Amino acid sequence: MKLKKLNILIVSMAAAMMIPIGCKKGFLDQTSTSQFTADSYFQKASDGIALVNAIYDTYQNADLLKKSIWYYANFQTHDFYNWGADRFYNNYSIPVDFAPIEVFWARAYVGIARANSALPIIAQMKAKGVLTAALADRLTGEIYYLRGMTYYYLAASFGGVPLELKTGANAGLTARSSQDDVFKQVASDLQTAAGLLPWKEDLAATDLGRATKGAAYAYLGAAQMWLKDYKDALTNFNMLAGHYTLLPKYVDVNEYDHQNSDESVFEVQFEVAGTQSWGAGNEVAWISDFSWPEEVSNFGYDYANPGLYYSYQAGDTRKLATVIGPGDQNVSPGIIAKGGIASYPLVLAGFNSTPKDARYVGADGKIINTCGTIASPWYGSDKGRTGFYCSKMWRDPTLDGNSGTSTIFGAQNQILLRYAEVLLDKAECQIQTGDVSGGMATLKVVRDRAFGGAAPAVMQDGANFDGSAATPITDPLQMVYSEYRHELSGEYSVFYNLRRAGVAAAFIKKAYGTVDNSTNPIANPNKLDKSNEGGIHGLYNTSLPTGRDVYPIPQVERGLNPNLTQNPAYGN
Repeated sequence: MKLKKLNILIVSMAAAMMIPIGCKKGFLDQTSTSQFTADSYFQKASDGIALVNAIYDTYQNADLLKKSIWYYANFQTHDFYNWGADRFYNNYSIPVDFAPIEVFWARAYVGIARANSALPIIAQMKAKGVLTAALADRLTGEIYYLRGMTYYYLAASFGGVPLELKTGANAGLTARSSQDDVFKQVASDLQTAAGLLPWKEDLAATDLGRATKGAAYAYLGAAQMWLKDYKDALTNFNMLAGHYTLLPKYVDVNEYDHQNSDESVFEVQFEVAGTQSWGAGNEVAWISDFSWPEEVSNFGYDYANPGLYYSYQAGDTRKLATVIGPGDQNVSPGIIAKGGIASYPLVLAGFNSTPKDARYVGADGKIINTCGTIASPWYGSDKGRTGFYCSKMWRDPTLDGNSGTSTIFGAQNQILLRYAEVLLDKAECQIQTGDVSGGMATLKVVRDRAFGGAAPAVMQDGANFDGSAATPITDPLQMVYSEYRHELSGEYSVFYNLRRAGVAAAFIKKAYGTVDNSTNPIANPNKLDKSNEGGIHGLYNTSLPTGRDVYPIPQVERGLNPNLTQNPAYGN
């Protein structure tokens, strides 16, 4: 259910201070005040709930979700590329002053500070009887979960980061801990959270979207995988059995009308606030339509690698639900019900112009209802994109991009973790601990859904990046890595999983034939691609340089904290 915008105030233990923020979903409703002390304000259960709600706001930010986590998960793999001001992702040249990673870092540590401040206040409210033991324990579990998940993404993205676990005068001046030590803390926080939180099905409907026991176990297992503790990770992944299930149809996973589904383990909640404005706050975001073709949205800020499109095995329903190209219709049920690609204002205007705009005329001479045509791909006005786009981000039927009514900002939740990924993680752990047959059985559950019932016995890509015939994948771990790519591309996970496994550079080189020190766009090498006319259209083949698998520490933060060292690949 969609919720209202709110203003949340929190108090630190050191001094009274006000932090107004925006958030969403009915479970976050509360009142606000401008003058209070810890003793006078936290006298009602709703005050404690509001205190914890403030921590959820960490992730309700498009720069953090899209330009930091999503970019990292997808541009780093070369499955997708950037068009616009952030093209440095395409050749792994991310600058230390890139604003969104500063937003990522700053919001993460604000969220951590809020968590650290909230823990003793909730404990005090429990001791005074303001909160029942059950509510206090649940809220405490949410605090540990959110702090643990935040450190998870920090360590997975930056490597070692400062562990700030208490409030105090020296907060913000801590040196970096090792990556392993951060993940040990993540595991500790999530273990505590798992012991305090309810299962998803035990939450009231008004609390849908909050942290749950299942989410804590899932991220706990993922953290243990970073520590190579596959045995304990497997134990924690098994805890989710019976509490989550795969949706019957893969196409429904990212659908607008399937938010908070039985497959979703944790997703960031958004809400339409009634305002289409850059100053509207965090309740709406431009995450979706910035991925659409420029010909539909006037944006087109990210686009797909044709090699990803051709890598899907024949019959895999995940292909068009993930990436579409010239001649393909959007398969989203929500977009089809809207009228398909033919219904968008730019398409209608172009087709009805005099003379007709050729970009919007289909191969049959009628208004186009595909993502460009094979004869005339949607490369963008500067021909700088490949003509292939992320259909997972093209699911919100309420948006029309920077056209028509200019409905740019949408309310679709963003799924950070779903049960299919937990099953793939479980399969990797089974294989790593010697249970290869068990891992293959778990993998089959995910693949069977992908193929609409029964996956082919032999796993192999549809074709290599250059159009040559692919060979069967026989190594069990390589099967898992391939499934991470084909199940999760266009979401928030793939590069994280490849880096965690220690195979990112080699996997990308195999998938796309990457070349060291190749920094300029190249022609599409796939000669079997009927839309390929040999031009340069935003395709890169840069190999992942050593050390560039992590983000640089933001320059601003190093100026604020002289104890922060830079990741070596980015200089001193």
